[in-house]
Amino acid sequence: QVQLQESGPGLVKPSQTLSLTCTVSGGFITTNYYYWSWIRQPPGKGLEWMGAIDYSGTTYYNPSVRSRTSISRDTSKNQFTLQLRSVTPEDTAVYYCARGRSTDAYDYRGQGTQVTVSS
Repeated sequence: QVQLQESGPGLVKPSQTLSLTCTVSGGFITTNYYYWSWIRQPPGKGLEWMGAIDYSGTTYYNPSVRSRTSISRDTSKNQFTLQLRSVTPEDTAVYYCARGRSTDAYDYRGQGTQVTVSS
């Protein structure tokens, strides 16, 4: 059973950088041919895919956040991370990490972590 757990600060100030880590257990982030995604859900809105890193380390981004987003991984820790720069209150959301065979379908997802952007 694959498990994903998000971790990071629950409160970030505007203009700062949001950093979240997803720790994976029960499977390896280098296993062919999985994609490891970051998804968010702002209050009252639907899910938004932000980006992903695949088993080879190749990254993919949603054009809407591409200029502010970086996704990386630490294979020794079996973790992947999200950095979102220059945040605004509109980035307030529940952030999830997930695994899938593509970037738009997931078989495992973390429980999510609430991030609020506020001064």
